Amino acid sequence: MVIDAKYKSLFILPAIGVDILLLIVSLVMLVISNETTAWLGAAVASLPLLFVMTQLRFHPKPRTSDNLPLFLFIVASGVMAAGWEQFIEETSGWGPTTVALSAAVLFLFYVYWFSRFGRFDSAYLMVGGKLPNFTLSDVDGKAFDGESLKGRPAVVVFFRGNWCPICMAQIRELADRAEDMEAMGVRVVLISPQPIEAGNELARKYDVTFRFLVDEGNKLAAELGIAVTHGVPLGVSGLHSRATVLPTVVVTNENGTILYSDQTDNYRVRPEPDIFLAILRRAGAGAS
Repeated sequence: MVIDAKYKSLFILPAIGVDILLLIVSLVMLVISNETTAWLGAAVASLPLLFVMTQLRFHPKPRTSDNLPLFLFIVASGVMAAGWEQFIEETSGWGPTTVALSAAVLFLFYVYWFSRFGRFDSAYLMVGGKLPNFTLSDVDGKAFDGESLKGRPAVVVFFRGNWCPICMAQIRELADRAEDMEAMGVRVVLISPQPIEAGNELARKYDVTFRFLVDEGNKLAAELGIAVTHGVPLGVSGLHSRATVLPTVVVTNENGTILYSDQTDNYRVRPEPDIFLAILRRAGAGAS
């Protein structure tokens, strides 16, 4: 299965632009009109999408809540405030309500459509199975054979690229736990279809023993059913290809058997290392 995310890749940049425009209109009308409460509601409804995107851009974390309920509540409160002033108090017209509803629609599309991949679990990555053998190049141009993962437990992470702030937060979190994994004898492999230069940049950033591999042409991802075409959002430049991969974490034991597989359907939700480290401990990793 190869997912085509063409329409989603075109969504987020225009959506942010429209949301900024809605917020500006709301703030201007809040100052110059007498419909204060209604326009305040419209402004409130416009804030969550901008706040979430700013947070992901400048202070990314490896995971958020699945449906962002707090922000959904804020959006709903803004819509209700504008609607109350129009239909109950009858002190405002359709302007603030229309702006608030437009902002709400954008946020709902972001949470329930853009954030989700619509993926099905790959049959090649199910618990109890084994990863197909593969050969990829690392960022130094050296060949890496998937068979070399055997003999030690391993954590294999497929990530979208340096341009993805959630992926970078996920890798930073793994790097923070590098000593724990090394003490358990766990090998960490990170795979992405991004150019080798980007992988080199990431490898230099973290002084860890992780192996950064390049899935050139996204061939391994396509074989595993986790490839995405047109998966890089509009506005991300400097890439030779718009293809990417579905974020995936696979944990194997020393025999290569998959003990844990996280095939998230939400780009904002990545597994906590404590989960698979506990599974590895139960499987005997690090036992002397």
